[in-house]
Amino acid sequence: MAAQGALMTPLLKVDNLAVSFTTEAGSFRVVDDVSFSVTAGQTLGLVGESGCGKSVTALSLLGLLPKPAGRVVGGRALFQGQDLLALSPEQRYRIRGNKIAMIFQEPMTALNPVHSVGRQLMEVYELHRPELGKRERRALAAEMLRQVGIPEPEARLGSYPHQLSGGMRQRVMIAMALACEPDLLICDEPSTALDVTIQAQILHLIRELQQKTGMAVIFITHDLGVVAQVCDQVLVMYAGRSAEQAGVFDIFERPLHPYTQGLLSAIPRLERASKTILPTIKGQVPSIEEQVAGCRFANRCPHATDRCRRQPEAELAVVGHSVWCHHWREWG
Repeated sequence: MAAQGALMTPLLKVDNLAVSFTTEAGSFRVVDDVSFSVTAGQTLGLVGESGCGKSVTALSLLGLLPKPAGRVVGGRALFQGQDLLALSPEQRYRIRGNKIAMIFQEPMTALNPVHSVGRQLMEVYELHRPELGKRERRALAAEMLRQVGIPEPEARLGSYPHQLSGGMRQRVMIAMALACEPDLLICDEPSTALDVTIQAQILHLIRELQQKTGMAVIFITHDLGVVAQVCDQVLVMYAGRSAEQAGVFDIFERPLHPYTQGLLSAIPRLERASKTILPTIKGQVPSIEEQVAGCRFANRCPHATDRCRRQPEAELAVVGHSVWCHHWREWG
């Protein structure tokens, strides 16, 4: 982990990002005023239950929001001094894959089933390294498969996605993402659909490659166990907004937001008596069509007051620990 990451200039600094989606019922913000930063060699975890805006945040940075429904309506994202949100499609294309790469959640849908993995991997070099010849592209593709732990990489270049296991397909996706040695890697729940053994191998591989290259990583997940293993900093999101942000140790040792506390209390623990019912966060996340005037967690929060329901929560920072909650001092 990057112990001194907070002392360095951020590689990526996102300020007040806002994204809206247009539906038949109107236009609604699915990401609202989200800010974070990540430095070289550091791993930032974006945490929250499904639908909280984690993946939309990442896709907006890369210009991959579904069109015409999704669009960025506010904020900026400074990457190596350039605002990603202000770039033209051509400028963003040159950064995507070269400087910023992304591993998607389900490799079977991300990989093209009618092309061999070798062809798809070599296409990355063809698009971003046009000066390379075919033989050089093939040699580099085989080397990338070897680096991600795929045995007999030369033979595997001719394999099709359906001929590989889930773990192998995910390794191919990692190889494609790292082919151009990006400065920032975005991992969108890359191990969710894998069994625990393969999951551990994938997480170890990403950490190992990060240590070799010094790249920054944004790790999107809802699994706090994964966060504890790989992350330096954590941003907890809820219903499109920030809830809490701090170092990984602070999040686990001193969670300040009721939502973070609820997530942590729901983790199965060995010290609990057998057959004990796990604690849950009662209620449901408000839909994007609901116009919530105050805190979006108020309808599920055991500490909510009238102020919480009327007034949006503001950021309060305490020595590198930010929390968006009116009453955090009462239990923080």
